[in-house]
Amino acid sequence: MQYQNPILSGFHPDPSICRVGKDFYLVTSSFEYFPGIPIFHSRDLVHWEQIGHCLTRNSQVHLVTGTPNCLNIYAPTIRYHEGTFYVVVTNVTGDNHGNFIVTATDPAGEWSEPIPLPFAGIDPSLFFDDDGKVYYLGTDGGIYLSQLDIATGEAIGETHALWQGTANNPEGPHLYKINGMYYLLLAQGGTELCHMAVLARSKSILGPYEPCPHNPILTNIGKNLPIKAAGHADLVDDADGNWWAVCLGNRPLAYPFRHNLGRETMLVPARLENGWFYLGEDRAVLPEFTVEHAPAEEIPAGYAACSAVTDDFRGDSLHLMWNYIYNPVEGLIQQTASGLQMHGNEVSLWEDAPKAWLGRRQEHFCCTVEADLHFVPQQEGEEAGLTVYMNPAHHYEIARTMRDGKDCVILRRRIGGLCAVEQVLPYSDETMTLRLECDRDRYRFSFRTADGTVQPVGSGETQYLTTEAGGCF
Repeated sequence: MQYQNPILSGFHPDPSICRVGKDFYLVTSSFEYFPGIPIFHSRDLVHWEQIGHCLTRNSQVHLVTGTPNCLNIYAPTIRYHEGTFYVVVTNVTGDNHGNFIVTATDPAGEWSEPIPLPFAGIDPSLFFDDDGKVYYLGTDGGIYLSQLDIATGEAIGETHALWQGTANNPEGPHLYKINGMYYLLLAQGGTELCHMAVLARSKSILGPYEPCPHNPILTNIGKNLPIKAAGHADLVDDADGNWWAVCLGNRPLAYPFRHNLGRETMLVPARLENGWFYLGEDRAVLPEFTVEHAPAEEIPAGYAACSAVTDDFRGDSLHLMWNYIYNPVEGLIQQTASGLQMHGNEVSLWEDAPKAWLGRRQEHFCCTVEADLHFVPQQEGEEAGLTVYMNPAHHYEIARTMRDGKDCVILRRRIGGLCAVEQVLPYSDETMTLRLECDRDRYRFSFRTADGTVQPVGSGETQYLTTEAGGCF
C-alpha cells in the first residue's frame, strides 16, 4: 500500500486513536471551536470519515473567550474497554471541568455528560490494565500516574511520578502493555520545530522506566522534508498484528517556515523489534510511505478528500464540517427551507466573543470557496460576507455593507493592530456570489453579480495568516 501524509489535512492536531475489531476511531483537539473534539472512523487507516463530535451540547463544555488559539479543548485521548468508548481531555480554562471524561457506546452518537477528574495539568490519557485496574496519566511538570475509579472519576491511592522524558516539556503521555512490558510514549520539545516523540519501558507500571536507546523514536528535526514539527504520537495495532502510529505535524508554505493550515494528522508505520519500537523511516514522518502490510483499502461513502463539496444548508442539521467560535448562541444561525440564515449580534470579526460566524477548516493550500449571499444592508455597520479567518486579530474578508449611506462591496484586511479597508466598490443587486481563491502565496477575492460578471476585489498575502505571524496553536 502507498499512502500520503497528512491523512487528516488542515487543523487536526494532537491525534489519538483506538481500534475495535477492524474499525479504527480517531479524535483531535478543537480548542475554541464548537462542536468540540471531532471523531473520525476508518477501516484502512488512510481514508477517514468524520462521524461526529464528542462535545455537542453547551452542558458538556464552556468555551471561554479571551485568548484565542491557545485555550479551551486540548489533546484528547480515546480508548475502548468492554463495550464503552472513553475520551479524556482537558479544558485548559479550568472554569468548569478541567480534566474530564465523556463516554459513549456508539461513537457516532451522543456522548455523556462530563465526569470531572481531580487531576492537575494537561494532556490526559487512560490505561486499562489486565488486572481490571484503570489508570490516569497526566502532565504537570512531568508525567504522572494515578489509579482511577472509571465510573466516578475519583482517584484511588497516591499519585506516582513516572518519567521526565529526555528533554524539556514532557507531555502527551500514552501507556501500553505489550508482552508483559509497559511502554510509555510521550511528546517533548514543545509543539513547534523541536517537537518529537520519546519512549521508555518498564516491567512494573510504577517504574522505574528505562529510556529507549534510540530516542527520539520520532522526529523530523534537521531533516529536509516538507513535514515539520512531528510529534504527539499514539500507537495502535491492526487486526493482523502490524503496528502504526498517528502523530501531528505541519507543512510550511516556504522558508522561513510558516504554516497556515494548522497542525495536521500524520500516519507512520511502526514495528516492535528487540523489545523497542521503531517509527517511520529512520524515525522520520515522510510525505509518502509504501508499506507491504496494511489493512485492505476501504474508502467510506463520506470520504471527500480533494473533491468538490456543496452545501445548501437545507438539511435537518449542519454538516459535521461546520464550526462555531465558542459555544453557539441561540438564534444566530438557523437552517431553513431556503438555506442558511445568519442574524448579526453586533459582534464584529475582530472581537473575541461569540458571533454570527460559521466556518470550516482550510484543508488544502490550493482551493476555491464560493458562497451565495442574499443580503442588502439597511444602515451603516450592517455587514455580511466571506472571511478567511485565523483569529480576531488576523483575517481577510470580502463583505457587503453600507458606507456613507451607499451599498458597496469591500475588501478588508486585519493583521494584528493594522486594519484597512483596501477596496470599496458600489453594488446594488440583492444577490451575489462571493469567491475566495487560495494558493501558497495569496488569498484572492472576487464576486460574481446576478448577470454573471466577475469582479476582482483584491488579495492578501498568505504568510500573514500563519501561526508564526499571528497565532499560537
